[in-house]
Amino acid sequence: MSSYKESINKHYTRDNLGKKILAAYENAGKDIFSLTREDISAFEEFHIRGRIATRELGQMAKLTEGMKVLDIGSGVGGPARTLAAEFGCEVVGLDLVDEYCNTAEMLTGKVGLSDKVTFRKGNMLDMPFEDATFNVVWSQHVTMNIEDKQRLFREIRRVLRPDGIFVLYEIIAGQSAPIHLPVPWAGDSTINFLVTPEKYRSMLKDTGFDELVWKDVSPISLEWGRGLITNMASRPKDANPPLGLNLLMGETTAPKVKNMVLNMEEDRVRVVQAVMKNTHR
Repeated sequence: MSSYKESINKHYTRDNLGKKILAAYENAGKDIFSLTREDISAFEEFHIRGRIATRELGQMAKLTEGMKVLDIGSGVGGPARTLAAEFGCEVVGLDLVDEYCNTAEMLTGKVGLSDKVTFRKGNMLDMPFEDATFNVVWSQHVTMNIEDKQRLFREIRRVLRPDGIFVLYEIIAGQSAPIHLPVPWAGDSTINFLVTPEKYRSMLKDTGFDELVWKDVSPISLEWGRGLITNMASRPKDANPPLGLNLLMGETTAPKVKNMVLNMEEDRVRVVQAVMKNTHR
C-alpha cells in the first residue's frame, strides 16, 4: 500500500502548489486577497467539463440543503465548494495528497466557505469516519486510480446512512485497449485501473447498491476535450500561462489532454454519471 500511496502522490503532487497558484494569479494581475469562486473556476474542478458537470450531477442526485456529503478524492476542493455554495450541503473532502488538502483549505478560506467545507487527509479504502455518517458520498474522476473497487464500494456503504446515495462521475474502459498514456489521472499503468461499464455496474450491485441513474456522457465529454485542445493551440506562444488545469498538471498538461481526447475518440475510455442508492442492509 505504501508504494501505491507514493505513486499517487508522485503523480498528483506539485511542490508548493498553493503558492504557485497564488503567484500565477498575481502575475495575471489578480488581487489574491479578494478571490472569488468565479476567479478560480477554470482549474479548481479537476475533471471533464468542470463546474458544469458538478452542477448537473448535483441536480441529478437531487441534493438538498443540509445534506452531509463526503467528497472522496476531493483534490483542491472545487466540487466540495460548489456543493456547499450552490446546493447548501455540508461537505467533507478526503484526499490522499498533502498538497491537494493544503491547497483546498487555503482556497476554501479565500472564497469564504471554511464554515461549510472541511478537508481531511486520508485513504478512501480505510476512511477515518464512523459508520452511517453521510447522506451522500461523492466521487468525480477518482476510481480510475483504485484497483480494489469492491473494497472501496464496501467502505462507501459503511460510511453512508442506510438510505444514502453514492454519486459518481467516472472514466471507465471502452471497447479498445490499452489506453494511450500519459493521461490526467495516470502517467503510466501502475495507477490506471479502468474496468468496463458492465463490470463496474456489476461490482456496485454485488456490493449492495441499487442503480437509480446510469448515464453515458462520452459524446459531450469528447466535445469538451476537443474544445480544450483548440483553446490551447490558439494561445499565442508568448502569452502568460493560462489560469486553468495547467496549474495542477504543469508542463505535462498538453500531452495528457491530447491522449485523453484520443482515448475517447478511439473508444478506449468512456465517461459516465451515475447515482446509486444504498438500500441493502
